[in-house]
Amino acid sequence: MNPWVEGARPRTLPAAIVPVAVGTAAAVGVAPVVAWRAVAAMVVSLALQVGVNYANDYSDGVRGTDDDAKRVGPIRLVGSGLKSPREVKRAAFYSFGVAALAGLALAAAVGWELILVGLFAIAAAWFYTGGPRPYGYSGFGELFVFVFFGLVATIGSTYVHTGTITWLSVALAVPVGVLATALLVINNLRDIPGDNGAGKRTLAVRLGDKRTRVLYLILMMLPFIMVPPIAAFGRIGAVAALAAIPFARKPVLAVLEGARGPALIPVLAMTGRVQLLVGVLLALGVWVSG
Repeated sequence: MNPWVEGARPRTLPAAIVPVAVGTAAAVGVAPVVAWRAVAAMVVSLALQVGVNYANDYSDGVRGTDDDAKRVGPIRLVGSGLKSPREVKRAAFYSFGVAALAGLALAAAVGWELILVGLFAIAAAWFYTGGPRPYGYSGFGELFVFVFFGLVATIGSTYVHTGTITWLSVALAVPVGVLATALLVINNLRDIPGDNGAGKRTLAVRLGDKRTRVLYLILMMLPFIMVPPIAAFGRIGAVAALAAIPFARKPVLAVLEGARGPALIPVLAMTGRVQLLVGVLLALGVWVSG
């Protein structure tokens, strides 16, 4: 695989795709869905996800907290020496630039308040592992993912069509954000030994192995628990997402049975597939019943 593609970490991209799809579906029946705005929102979300992946690669690499020889996950461009820190930093800024351009187009059409949201999102992406006091090293990474790839991305994707925050977009943003958080939790569970040794106090390091596994279980269950109430309050098609339950069984069992290290790499992929499947089914169900 091309190192730039691998460095972008394609397995994390469902976290960017799902909230836009679900948020766009939530706008159906409330306001006309404008195709180019939906595409622009998707570009913003994907570019931010790729940007934060490159930014993390750069920041971890220059800090020396990525020892590629000890890694059990995807390669790191800087840590492995495949690319220079300058190249990876530039790739991160290019990605944020793409997100900013698409966001500006949306702001011009919808409202300039979106510029403020975009600035916060880019700053949060960079300071996740960048800057003098990266909050991702202090156990707040999951909060960042839930807020920006759950609440902000889902509600924002509805807002660009409706010009308002709807109860449905807020309700849908929670399961979307929870699944995105589960993706980070399983990633950090795998990395506990290396992160602990490198001084990264991620939430998984703080909770420890056993409690992180329980957290993962809760995060994988919660979206399905929330589907019936969402369906009961006007979007009956949301129940389609329950069809993804069997696909969540395998990764959950692997985690509960104690998979660790390299054995968690396929669990990360399976979690991403569950997230994508739930998102697609939820979006289709909400769209059809809108």
